[in-house]
Amino acid sequence: MRIAIVNDLLMAAESLRRIIMSVPGHDVAWVARDGREAVRNALADTPDLILMDLIMPNMNGVEATQQIMSGSPCPIVVVTATIGENTAMVFEAMGHGALDAVNIPMMGSGSNAQKSRYTLLRKIQFIARLYGHLTDSKSEKAVRTMKIDFLPRLIVMGSSTGGPGALAGILSGLPEKLGCAIIIIQHVDERFSAGLADWLNAQTPLRVLLAPEGGRPKPDTVYIAGTNDHLVITPSMTFSYTSEPGAISYRPSVDVFFDSLMRIWPEPGIAILLTGIGKDGAKGLAGLKKAKWHTIAQDKESSVVYGMPKAAAELGAADEILPVEKIGQAVCARLNCMKPTDD
Repeated sequence: MRIAIVNDLLMAAESLRRIIMSVPGHDVAWVARDGREAVRNALADTPDLILMDLIMPNMNGVEATQQIMSGSPCPIVVVTATIGENTAMVFEAMGHGALDAVNIPMMGSGSNAQKSRYTLLRKIQFIARLYGHLTDSKSEKAVRTMKIDFLPRLIVMGSSTGGPGALAGILSGLPEKLGCAIIIIQHVDERFSAGLADWLNAQTPLRVLLAPEGGRPKPDTVYIAGTNDHLVITPSMTFSYTSEPGAISYRPSVDVFFDSLMRIWPEPGIAILLTGIGKDGAKGLAGLKKAKWHTIAQDKESSVVYGMPKAAAELGAADEILPVEKIGQAVCARLNCMKPTDD
């Protein structure tokens, strides 16, 4: 895969070059020091992927993305050290066609540096497969060897009307030593989220708490979205809350959270969509299924409101459609055969 680098910092560009060249089958097509040079280079030699910085002289990454996608379209991923400080610019770039955004990998040999390099390379591998740039077994193996063993498997659940009862029923049937982290997006005002966590704590042997900003999922713990903003997973594999997209009326949004997992989390887990009004979570569940997650939707008969799981079923997003009383059993059965994937 021929990958171009757009970054005005020599050290950052060199770090990206070394990361790319560390994987067999990947080559650096060219390096541009600002957006204007990137636009010229892309017209003359369109690469398979561009790693685009945001803040640069002459032309920033947003404008460069817009011009490249207009004149010589190709996959673009925003790779910058300033994602948190420039969220609006990230969304602008994605609005012009950028596929995703990640933090620039850290220098050094520590675990955080390793995690950041692994996150970028997994994303590159995903895009290579998505766009038909098949990588050989050596390339896949090189990325797999960087796999980060601190990340737990995930079970994620989205719910709305009737959700607390359904969640309690599922969590009560799960063992204390589950070996997975559970993350829940329930449509509930932030004034009641702490109370929901306390109530669910009494229903399960697992620990239940609100997902903390900057925290990382840990095994045998249940996390609940705790504000009226959307919960997401960041490229650093941590929780964060964002007010964007602002136009989504369901807050926190299941779709926004599921979408962040599809783009960021390196290993497939189990995703469940439960009772609730509307369609929130259906498209996100479909995306996770495409990313090889095992997906479950609650059935009509056990749903208080058959809206969200119905929308998922109509999209073909669910591997299984089950009554709520059987979902916990299905999760336990699935965990017995969940092993690291070859992806």
